[in-house]
Amino acid sequence: MGEKIDKFLSWFNFRSELEDYDVIHENIEKGIVFKGTNLWVLMFAIVVASVGLNMNSTAVIIGAMLISPLMGPINGMGYGLATYDFVLFRRSVKNFSFAVGVSLVTSALYFALTPINEAHSELLARTSPTIYDVIIALFGGLAGIVAMSSRVKGNVIPGVAIATALMPPICTAGYGLATFQFNFFFGALYLFTINSVFIAFAALMVCQYLKFPLRSIVDPARKKSVNRSLTAIILLTLVPSIFFGYKLVKDEEFTQASEAFIKEVSLVEGNYLEGSDVHQNVRTIELLYSGYGLTDSIVMEIKRQALIHKLDTSKLIVRQGFGANMLRENSRKYQSETEILNNKLAATNFSLRQSENKIDSIVNIPMLGQRILNELKPLYPQILECSYSETFIFTSQKDTTLQSAKVPLVTLTANRNSLRQSDKTKIEAWLKNRLNVKELKTVFEDARRK
Repeated sequence: MGEKIDKFLSWFNFRSELEDYDVIHENIEKGIVFKGTNLWVLMFAIVVASVGLNMNSTAVIIGAMLISPLMGPINGMGYGLATYDFVLFRRSVKNFSFAVGVSLVTSALYFALTPINEAHSELLARTSPTIYDVIIALFGGLAGIVAMSSRVKGNVIPGVAIATALMPPICTAGYGLATFQFNFFFGALYLFTINSVFIAFAALMVCQYLKFPLRSIVDPARKKSVNRSLTAIILLTLVPSIFFGYKLVKDEEFTQASEAFIKEVSLVEGNYLEGSDVHQNVRTIELLYSGYGLTDSIVMEIKRQALIHKLDTSKLIVRQGFGANMLRENSRKYQSETEILNNKLAATNFSLRQSENKIDSIVNIPMLGQRILNELKPLYPQILECSYSETFIFTSQKDTTLQSAKVPLVTLTANRNSLRQSDKTKIEAWLKNRLNVKELKTVFEDARRK
């Protein structure tokens, strides 16, 4: 079992491919120099990256990263600290500072001269660094120093140059200087600092893990001081990125919730969403509706949907665009003649159906007496005939005004003295309930009189 584990772990062992320590040291020393060829290549790369940012071209920016020599002095700083080669470390810091200054001046000159100064997405993406940029820089730096320490380098170094993206942020900082937009300058410079610090930190860790030989003798006190300074620099770089990373996650959650909410309320009871604005920084959503009018109940329903998506209803602004009257006016204005004729025809048909229903009800009034007789006969066999009609009863109040009321009139014919007064009262109450009326005129007649 132990042999299998050792065999498995051997796949991850890269010490056997390690380059000679002196060769690694020599390569790092060459990489930190910024004069002659390296300096011109840096300036050309800066111009190419600036053009890519200016034209919002990702392909051009990637090309600039490939030819950039900025990784050299950063690895030199990490290697110098790991081996306590403070002479190499100071040279790396000096050359790195010089390279950063040249890069800023070159990019600022380009953006000052170019007629296009609009900030596209590639520029904006370099102004808000987060903890994720720290992770990219750290693991990109690990890949870079491992490849540099190995005899089998492959295409890792160019890949690291692309992944860690040192060129775009320094060019974005130059854009901020040229246009006096210091939020761009400080944001991009912070991203560049993150990349530089954690690439150097990755180089330091790998060099110590591989036990690179120390280049000078350091007393414990100085070693402790160096470690404290390094820890402070890492923390100062790391802590703000954690805050920005947390903010990025919350912004993304708000954006997703807003999109789902807006989709839910795009059509609400005859009102359609004409426009929406989501202000991510202040967590505000503005909705503009057009349709048949927003009532209080409709607005409450929209806010209820916002609460379902965990959005702050106090920052939800709902506005009415075109109202119902305007919609009707526009509808009449743009309505074709065919639609107008169709509407008139539909109105005529509706009126005709109402008239037919009224005629049917008038024709069926006399037949209601037959139905009443059929229902009363089993209860009161002595009732022989029944008639139903509707009549007007006129009354005079104070001998000055005549008033009329239309009431049903039911005439019942029965054998003489066959219905008691109590029966008549019950029949009249039954008729009011049967006909669903409050006022009813009931006449009882004797068959003998007929």
